[in-house]
Amino acid sequence: MAPTLYRGTRPGAQARARDWAEIQERMLVPLYETVYDRLGIGPYTRLLGLGCGTGLALLLAAGRGAVVTGCDPDATKLAVARDRLLPDPAWSVRDTGRGPVTRTTRLLLGGPQDHLSGFPDTPGAADSADGGFDVVTAFDPAMPAADLEPALAAVAATASPGCAVVLAGWGPPERCATSRVLRAAVRPAETRGSRLHDIRLSGRDDLEDLARGAGLRPDGSGRVSCPFGYPDLPSAVRGLLSTGLFDAAVDAADRHRVGKELAAALRPYRRPDGTVRMDNVFRYLIARM
Repeated sequence: MAPTLYRGTRPGAQARARDWAEIQERMLVPLYETVYDRLGIGPYTRLLGLGCGTGLALLLAAGRGAVVTGCDPDATKLAVARDRLLPDPAWSVRDTGRGPVTRTTRLLLGGPQDHLSGFPDTPGAADSADGGFDVVTAFDPAMPAADLEPALAAVAATASPGCAVVLAGWGPPERCATSRVLRAAVRPAETRGSRLHDIRLSGRDDLEDLARGAGLRPDGSGRVSCPFGYPDLPSAVRGLLSTGLFDAAVDAADRHRVGKELAAALRPYRRPDGTVRMDNVFRYLIARM
């Protein structure tokens, strides 16, 4: 049976954000957890998530006891994050030997550069006013470098000395099945001369160059297996369309046509039980101020 795909040029922003939150975002949990384990994220860690999206990475950090702040330019995704993280804006973490801590979760529309001048006056900003953040993450591998550079520059102006900044990107194309699916599904854009989304796939030094350009010092890196698994083909199509990686193709053609191309490209990754699985490797870089 053919998958049910979005029709028209754009789905509702709310539906797209929900598809990201409910289908796609969980694929990056191994990346989040690996980084948090390596950096020892826990109570009293002050963490800022750049491009936090619908907030799953922040939720996992908060579950470890961290004080979290998220920034994202997408108001619809941020609304989902708010539902997840702010049932009650102020809450306590368990006593860990230094007494209980009451913390405030903050979600800010835009990037840190949009809030820099008023950052200490932002409600609940006391955790950054006394020395800045301990960890800053930029986990979204689809965020173009041009959007990330000003955010990193703003962070460099406010973070604590020695703050860890984590950048993430795709691994080598030969180890990312999704890169092959992407190339097959964006043909409508290529045939009409549209520029493909910058997905920072395979450049060996891309993350290091980005960090150095922001005045950061690379201080370690790693790779994490993040397979993309879906219960069926329609879910795979919806999840991948929610990433933004196919927007150039949608703009050049329409969402239904791109969805059909995507469904065809995914067929080699269907299993006999109807599920879809693509093996991918993601890379992360830890940099310091």
